[in-house]
This record gives sequence, structure tokens and C-alpha cells, in this order.
Amino acid sequence: MALVYKADPVRGAEWKALLAVKAPDLPFHVWPDIGDPRLVRYAAVWQPPSGMASLFPHLEMLISVGAGVDQFDLAALPPCLPIVRMLDPGIVDGMVEYCTFAVLALHRNHFDYTADQRQARWQPIRLVPAGRRTVGVLGLGRLGSAVCHRMKMLGFRVCGWSRSACAIDGVTTFAGMAKLPEFLAGTDILVCLLPLTSETEGFLDARVFEQLPKGAGLVNVGRGRHLVQDDLLAALASGHLSGAVLDVTEPEPLGKDHPFWTHPRILITPHVASMTHPETAVDFVLETIDRHRRGLPLRGLVDRERGY
Repeated sequence: MALVYKADPVRGAEWKALLAVKAPDLPFHVWPDIGDPRLVRYAAVWQPPSGMASLFPHLEMLISVGAGVDQFDLAALPPCLPIVRMLDPGIVDGMVEYCTFAVLALHRNHFDYTADQRQARWQPIRLVPAGRRTVGVLGLGRLGSAVCHRMKMLGFRVCGWSRSACAIDGVTTFAGMAKLPEFLAGTDILVCLLPLTSETEGFLDARVFEQLPKGAGLVNVGRGRHLVQDDLLAALASGHLSGAVLDVTEPEPLGKDHPFWTHPRILITPHVASMTHPETAVDFVLETIDRHRRGLPLRGLVDRERGY
């Protein structure tokens, strides 16, 4: 039984050092070193290698090193192969921290004060208390729920939307497309944490922006393909949206002449909202392998029909 890692090689070296201590009897290989492929039972990857089924004929489980699996071509993977997404607690902590930064940047007028600084202009803006602003979170899974709780702690009114019903203490929740307009109408800062599927690609478009209150802000920490870029530029140009914080783009990185780079009301970061931490990721992988070997339910098991 062996485990193969295929992602960032620097982190792979950290995984190797950790596994040498935590699981010294588990053969571990960092791609492209795969050892004897007939012995590989588990693979932890960002993107699976092509022809994985024939390369690893006895593979029993595929683990994503990221929180999502939209980078996988699920149709190209063996239909009976269990796929598990990473549930490293460090991913949740990082996402909550980033969304706190992004929401507060919009709430505390970051774009206005940045423009004023460049003009050497001292111009206070009247503060709106957090309790008079509503943060709306799209996607109420593990990450979205954690962000909702942190926004509540900061004093914001919080609402959330998901495809199916979800209850979160102290959060007003909405479910299904029929309830989306009501959710959007009451949202001052919209945070996108949707999984990327065929149904959510292009979700952040003109129709969504038009249903937000005038002056609303946007935070996209889902995937770049959630956003219709021209629609965001138009909403910012009209003043209907006041600003956007984007941790994800399509493509990544954007071309050097892309208008997002220099737009005065867009803040871009290079897909760093949350990252897998080797220390806790290795613990999750070892726990997952143990549960699989014992025939126990797997945490983070992907539903292929839903795509996450």
C-alpha cells in the first residue's frame, strides 16, 4: 500500500517529512516519483495525471489537496473510485480570516480612502455601524457556515443562500432559486462561496448585481468562472456596485492588460484566501485512509452528481 502526492513539490517535501514521523510504514512518493504503480492505493492530488486509471491499476481512493474538486474532470475518473475533498481545518481558518479582511475593506470604505490618499485628500466618511449592514453569503457549506458565524461575531446582520435548505443559528437563510431575489435584495456585501458546477458558472452576473441594493459590495472567493467579468465592470461603472474584492479570476493569472488590474474599485489577490497546511492536511489524509481501510463513512466524500 502506497500514497502518491501530486501538487506543489515544496509542500510535497513537507508532507514527506511529516509522514516519515506520523506514518513511517506508509510508502510515500512525490510526483513524478511514483514508485511501483501497482502498489499505489491512494493519491492526494491537485490535478490527477492523465490516464490515472491505467497508471495506478489498484487505486482505491483519490483525495483532493484543495477544498474543491472543480479542477477534476470527474467524467474521466473511474466511476467507482471514491473522491474526497480536503477538510483541513486550516482551510476554514484561512477563508474566515480572508473574508473578514475583504468584508471590512468594503464596509470601512477602502476604495474611497485609497483614492483620497492618492490625491492627498483628507475627507472623513461617516461611519455606518456594522449592525446596519447585511453580509449575504452564497453557499452554506463548511466554509460558508464558518464565514457566517464570524460575520455575526463582528456585529453584522447575516443572511445566507444555498441550493437546499440549511439552518444556521442566528443567520437568516434562504434556499432555492425562488428565494434568491429576496436574499439579494437585503444584502449589502455579497460573499460568494459557491462550489463551481455547471449550474453556478456565471452565477455572478448582471441579473444578480441588479437585485442587490445600490452601493453593494462583492467578495468572490469561490472560483473565477463564477463571475461574468463584463457585468461586474458595468455594475461598477454605473455605481450600482461600490467595489469588489476578488481572490479568484479566470484565467489565473489575468493577462497583463486586463482592466481588473488597474480598476480603482477592484482589489485582486492571487488565490490566497485559504491554503492547505501540510501539518493538518497530513492528519486528515491519514484519518481518511484509516477510515477507508476500516470501512467507515468518509468525511468529505464527493457526490459526483452534484459535483462537490
